[in-house]
Order: sequence, then C-alpha cells, then structure tokens
Amino acid sequence: MSDTRPPNTAPSTAHDWPTELYDAYVFDMDGTIYLGDELLPGAKRLITELRRRAIPVRFLSNNPTKDPDQYADKLARLGLPTPVGEIANTVVTTVRWLTSHHPDATVFAIAEDPLKRALARAGIAQSEDPEEIDIIIASYDRAFDYRKLQIAFDAIWFHKRAFLIATNPDRFCPFPGGRGQPDCAAVIAAIEACTGTTCRTVIGKPNASMLQAAIGDLDVRPERCVMVGDRLSTDIQMAARTGMRSAMPLTGESTLAEALALDSADRPTYVLDRIDRLIPAAAWEELGWSEDADPAP
Repeated sequence: MSDTRPPNTAPSTAHDWPTELYDAYVFDMDGTIYLGDELLPGAKRLITELRRRAIPVRFLSNNPTKDPDQYADKLARLGLPTPVGEIANTVVTTVRWLTSHHPDATVFAIAEDPLKRALARAGIAQSEDPEEIDIIIASYDRAFDYRKLQIAFDAIWFHKRAFLIATNPDRFCPFPGGRGQPDCAAVIAAIEACTGTTCRTVIGKPNASMLQAAIGDLDVRPERCVMVGDRLSTDIQMAARTGMRSAMPLTGESTLAEALALDSADRPTYVLDRIDRLIPAAAWEELGWSEDADPAP
C-alpha cells in the first residue's frame, strides 16, 4: 500500500505508522539508534530487517568528535556491524567543504582530534598563529578554553583576516538520563559575541550537503528516502529542505508537542514512539513482532 501523503505532512499523533517501505533510510545515531552505549528499543531488529530486504541504510551524524571509523567500531560493538562507507558525519563534510571551496586556506580548528586528523590527511594547512589564519572552524570541542577563544578573536577582530564557519548547529549533545553537554552552538556564540562577526556557514545538518554525504552513492530520489532523527532543528529540517520524508522517534531531544507546534511544512512526516515502527504494521504482523519483543538488545 502506498503512502500518498506529501513529504513532511505531519501526523497528529505519535502512532501514525508508515504504510509502506521506502527505497533508502538515513539514520541519525545519537538519540535515534543509541543513547550513550545502549541501543534504543527496536533499533537492532529494524536495521536487521531493512538489510534483510536489501534496503540501503546509511548513518549520518552532526557529532564531529568521532570519525567514521570510530562510529563503525561503536555500531559493531552494539551489534550492528556497518561498513565505514555507509557512515558520514561533519568530520567528512567539513573537510569536503574546505577542499571544494577553500583548498589553499590556513585554518584554526577549535575541535577535537578526529577533525584535526582529517584536515591533516586532506593536506589542509592548520595554524594557531592569528596572523596566518584564514578560517576559524568552530566545532564541538570539550577542551574549548580561553586560549582558543583569544586566537579566534585575534584572527577575526584584530587582524581582520579570518572568517568563521562551523561544523554543526547543535546546542547540546544528549546523554543518558536526560542530561547533555554543550555542543558547537555554544562555541559559535562565544566567538560571535566577542568579535561581532556572524558565522558564514554551518556545514552539518540541516545543510543540504549532508544529504549528498549520506546518499550520494545511491541511485535514490530524495522523496523516496527517509531521514530518521530525533531533532527537529537539524534532522527534520534537513529533510524538509531537500524533499525527503522524515521520521522522528520520541527517544531524543524533540517532543511531539514541539513537532505539532510547527507549520505543517516543517513537521516530520512521521512521529514514532519507537524506531521500529518504521516497519509498517502489516509487516509487524507478518514478522510476528510485538512491543515486548526486542525491547532492547
């Protein structure tokens, strides 16, 4: 049975299941597939069933504190072995953006080692000397301190030669137990506040370049692909911008009330109380699934 609703026409409840399977699925990871070091209920059997049906699955994250190899290792530890080529994050897209738009720039990355290593591998010059820096990269950096802020300030405000970009717009990274940790938006805000500048571009979701990173190797039309993620401001907004359908499991940041408060064009196509409801109800019955089965791996 075909789902005839247009992309991003939102449901009115949390139990509006898709009535068909799509041609490809792109999954956010933190808060969608897992939280901390635990798979979320239904995630393993969902991914396993999609793969059994030969439906392409890709993983996409705004978190730049790991590279795709590290994400592959984590998914394997959680029981979802995944080739590195099926994983993309803002480490990948930031390096691609720089090599495409500013390959000769000298950058200062306020970032953790995975992004710095990827920049070095790509041959992008890095410096902490404000007189040499062309681009400041704000990122999720758990070692962010006043020294790094001063370098950014001097390069942008005093020497008036550098501009600011960022890996992702996330305000915080969700943790188990409802806690979280300040993310890239806090670093952007600090630099903008002291320099009076405005971040020129934010490369992660909802930037459409992330869609290319996720499904660029697939012969799939965006409208036949589902973006699955827990954040309205990134995952769901990227789907709306690119013509994808979207599904928001209620296991991470955003809530049903927040989704329903949006204009219809900005809402997720589906809001799900658990991620394995991406499999249509008829298939649940055929597979003999119940909510009690596979509550967690």
